[in-house]
Amino acid sequence: MSYPSPPPPDPARDGSSVAVVQRWNTLFPGASVPVLIALASAFLSEHYGAPAMLLAILIGLALHFLAEDPRTSEGLDFASRTILRLGIALLGLRVSVAMFAELGPAVIVMIVSAVILTILFGLIASRLSGQGSGFGFLTGGAVAICGASAAMAIFAALGGQRDKEADQQMVFTVIGVTMLSTLAMIFYPLLASFAGLDGHATGIFLGATIHDVAQVAGAGFSVSVPAGETAVFVKLIRVTMLAPVVLVAALAFRRSITDGSLQKPPLLPGFVVAFLVLATLNSLVTIPPVIGDIAGSLSRWALLVAIAAIGVKTSLPDVFRIGGRAISLLVAETAFLALLVLGVLLFLHP
Repeated sequence: MSYPSPPPPDPARDGSSVAVVQRWNTLFPGASVPVLIALASAFLSEHYGAPAMLLAILIGLALHFLAEDPRTSEGLDFASRTILRLGIALLGLRVSVAMFAELGPAVIVMIVSAVILTILFGLIASRLSGQGSGFGFLTGGAVAICGASAAMAIFAALGGQRDKEADQQMVFTVIGVTMLSTLAMIFYPLLASFAGLDGHATGIFLGATIHDVAQVAGAGFSVSVPAGETAVFVKLIRVTMLAPVVLVAALAFRRSITDGSLQKPPLLPGFVVAFLVLATLNSLVTIPPVIGDIAGSLSRWALLVAIAAIGVKTSLPDVFRIGGRAISLLVAETAFLALLVLGVLLFLHP
């Protein structure tokens, strides 16, 4: 009895399978490192209360020697770029147009103006202190919008200048805004109480000034449940400013490139397009809460993995060389934003 012979192998399919396996083998050693760091950071954060992003970047800095190993370098690059963009894009499912209608025009104008003025303040102060406009945009955007997430988004938009110095500035900014955000979580509720703000105004103040979402929630709910809900809501309004600010960063950087050997970033980065598409979808269609929760969780994990990879790629002694002027710049931007918002709220709610 004869059996039919097996079909001949398809060279195209076999070739693509081999390419996928080779790509996986190339990326896995390096990409697995920040994943493990992210898991360890989340565990430590849950049990000891420290910010997971700060823990991830500190553990990553301790493992910098892995960035010098050719077996892990490509996977670390993948985690610090592609996974970073994925995490930022998924933030789009957390914002919608309906948010703007609920706060009223005066508060919306205040939030948008505070973001713009803080970035302009960062640009001017950075130039005056000799830090450069790029660093001022990075730190100003991080302080004005959403801390580490905004810093990484602006950093990703400046794709043509992914050099060692840029990585160091990025790590410094993330460490700085995370630490300042933690301090703000402790002291800003006291400042709001001292200024005589009511619960609603306190929630607006906390949401409009504290850098990271987790610290906003911690500060707001330490005052009251309504203040916490208002604070998180205002914070998400600030997150909606991420897309236009990143677009401006990409446009500004494109114009600054005169060296033909450098690759210009795209006019509108793909992850920003994805962010806008998801935000539009969330505005037009009622997204089931479970999907929003899953997207939010995936975004947080992706950003945690990305910041861990950036930490591994960065030398801690090089970060310390950035100097006291850069620290002063972050503190000045944070103080400027807090005083600006507090002044407006005292004017609106005397």
